[in-house]
Formats: sequence, structure tokens, C-alpha cells
Amino acid sequence: MDSYLIQVNGRGDHAPMLDVHLKTSGNGISLGKVKARKPRWAVRASEMSKKTFNPVRAIVDSMKVEPNPKKAMISLSLGDPTVFGNLPTNDEVTLAVKEVLDSGRYNGYAPSVGYQSCREAVAAYYNCPEAPLTAQDVILTSGCSQAIELALAVLANPGQNILVPRPGFSLYKTLALSMGIEVKLYNLLPEKGWEIDLEHLESLVDEKTACLIVNNPSNPCGSVFSKSHLQKILAVASRQCVPILADEIYGDMVFADCKYEPIATLSTNVPILSCGGLAKRWLVPGWRMGWILIHDRRDIFGNEIRDGLLRLSQRILGPCTIVQGALERILQRTPPEFYQNTLSMLKSNADLCYAALSAIPGLQPVRPAGAMYLMVEIEMEHFPEFENDVEFTERLISEQSVFCLPATCFEYPNFFRVVITVPAEMILEACSRIQEFCEMHYQGAEGAQDLECDK
Repeated sequence: MDSYLIQVNGRGDHAPMLDVHLKTSGNGISLGKVKARKPRWAVRASEMSKKTFNPVRAIVDSMKVEPNPKKAMISLSLGDPTVFGNLPTNDEVTLAVKEVLDSGRYNGYAPSVGYQSCREAVAAYYNCPEAPLTAQDVILTSGCSQAIELALAVLANPGQNILVPRPGFSLYKTLALSMGIEVKLYNLLPEKGWEIDLEHLESLVDEKTACLIVNNPSNPCGSVFSKSHLQKILAVASRQCVPILADEIYGDMVFADCKYEPIATLSTNVPILSCGGLAKRWLVPGWRMGWILIHDRRDIFGNEIRDGLLRLSQRILGPCTIVQGALERILQRTPPEFYQNTLSMLKSNADLCYAALSAIPGLQPVRPAGAMYLMVEIEMEHFPEFENDVEFTERLISEQSVFCLPATCFEYPNFFRVVITVPAEMILEACSRIQEFCEMHYQGAEGAQDLECDK
């Protein structure tokens, strides 16, 4: 007697099953016992969700330390310029949104890639002879993070790899691994102001390399690449025929003694997807307005990448329409003084923080040139009671109520990152507490050696 399972009409995984037994004999086949199989719940998380991993959250959530109750908490960890209220956006930006909201004209669906007029406004804002843009070269997205996600999704397939900076923004790895894309980390050099180790970068390229991510200005480093360094990066990409995903969300957020060069303005043949948005320069990260600028003067991307971005954008039907409606006015009417005042405050804080931390034995800050961050090396040999940067920053919280992100979050152990958007008086207080902490735990060469022998 043979047995067969037969699925009858039903929905999905819960369609009823019949366990049918067929009897065979010389006279043919007859139907034996028929028994219904009872459905069972079997709901499981998807493989994509299981592969999604945010190292910052994983490390921070596992720290589980309480701040010193005798000292008010100072958080230098979150890259959100709005937290302390000292960096409000400009009135023109706010009025633009109010005007659109009152008009009632932007309450419906927009095209998934954004309104044509808004794409035209972004193209006009960034267009230049060295890197011309039209509305067709602009895809509007829900923040720069979605721009990066769409750019990765259109350039790379599962099983391919992407080249990511170390230290670097953790979202690149989070997104890539969730898509089944391998991450290869290329080194940045702190002794050279966080320039890319170009030899190391090029050694990582293989036949499965889908793109190179270049983050300039940098999170977490606060570095800004020179024109000559960007040209060398482009030379590597050109030799290896690897397109570039440029994360330029901090574009133009550079201090007065430095110049920002969009990498696309220097490229003659390397195709580039440049990701940006309103979040940081206009100080409105919660408004979730980003964009992808398609630079493809040699038609290497062709229609395929553009069509791919269009299809991918249809998954969520575009960013907030209210902010889209305000975009042209925001880009055209925000006064230059607003940007200048923001940068002046960031530069002043960076100088205060760098000077204060440079005077502390056992710490080596790297001077930033832009963005909102400063990286600090911990000379771990002088703090032998701590295993690594995570332990160091944990104890800094519990003893001094100062929270800095351990750079293990950025694949770069034994450093920590400081956010410099907080008010100046908080920067000074935090640095004073960090100094007190380091003086308490610092060991000279002999003291560190004695402590090691006692272990």
C-alpha cells in the first residue's frame, strides 16, 4: 500500500493536508483510509531579519551600566544635532514647511522617486559644470539612510562584496549583511588625518566587488579628504572598474580652513551614486529627506541602474510629501549666515575639545576638519585595568556620567568618538571629567608593568 500527502484548497502554510493511502492489486487501485492532517503554527522570522545586525545597538545595549548618581549625565554619543536645542534649524526652513502644510496641496501620494519640481530643485542646487545634473539624475528618498540602502541594493547582489571604510558608519555593514552582501573593510590612517590606505583598498578588490563606499566628510572621524586624495581614490576605482557609492550627507559641513570637494566633480569616468539629504546641514534629521544623485557621464550605469532605482523606490512610494513640497524654498532661501554660524560653532567646539583632550595623559585625539565628530585614541598600555575601549567607556559612564561611543562600534577598537554638537560649557565639563577619570586610572610604564605582574 502506497501513501501520499495531498494539499487541498487553502491559504498559505495552513492549507489542510490529506493523508491518502492507496491500495494496489491486480484489479487496479482503490482508495484506502483518508485522514486529515491537522495544521500547526510555524511562524518564524525571515532570514533577512536574522541577518540584520546593528553593532552600535548591540554594543551599547550590552553595556548595562548606571551613571554616577552624583553627576548629571553628559551624552557625547548621539549624532543628532537637535538633542540639546542649541542648534535649531533656520526660520526659513520652518516657514517653508508651514507654508506647504497650510496650502493643503501636498497631502497625497507623490511619484515614488519624488515630485518632478522637487527633483529639479535638488538638481539645480547641486548642478555644476564639472558634474552636471538634471531632474532625471535625482531620486528622492526617506533620509540619507534609505538613499544608501537603495544604492547598495541596485549595485550589489547577494554573494558579491562591497568595500567599506574602517572606522566607518555602522549602517553600511548592517544593510549589506541583511542583503547577503559581504563586507570588506579598508583601513583609514589616523596618522594621516584618516586618509584611505590606498594600497590596502586596492588589494581587497576582486571579481565579486560591486562598489566602493567613500564617506567624505566622515562619520565617525570628522575628516575631510583633499582634492588630491580624492583623485587618487578615483584612480583606484578607475583601474579596477568599480563604481563608487559616495556618502556625502556631511557635504559642505567643513571648517573654514578646509575645502570640500564632491567626488563627482573630480571624476572623468568613474560612475558615482552620491547620497545626501537635509538631515545634518539643515539640522533636521527627523524630517527624513534624502536623495541619490546619479553621476554617469560615460553612460556606464546606463538605463539599467536608473530603472533599478526607480523600481526599488516603489517599495515605499517615496519620502514625506510635506517636506518635498518645502524643498525648493529650503534650498533656495536658507541664508548663508545660517550655515556659517553652524560651522563656526562646530569649529569652536572642535578646537575646545581637541585642546582639552590633547592635554590628558593617555589620550591622543585626532583633529577633525568637518562633520560633527572627533576620534580619540586610548593608549591602552597606560590603562591596563581595562581590557578594551568598551570597558574604558563603560567605566567612564559609571564614574563620571560621560557617555562616548567606543570605536569598536565602528570596527576600530581602542578609540572612542566624541560628538561636538553639544553646548560649549558641556564640552568643557565633559573634558574635565574625562581628565579626572584618566588621571585616576593612568599608569606610567612602570606602574602598568607592576599591575600586569599582579594579575
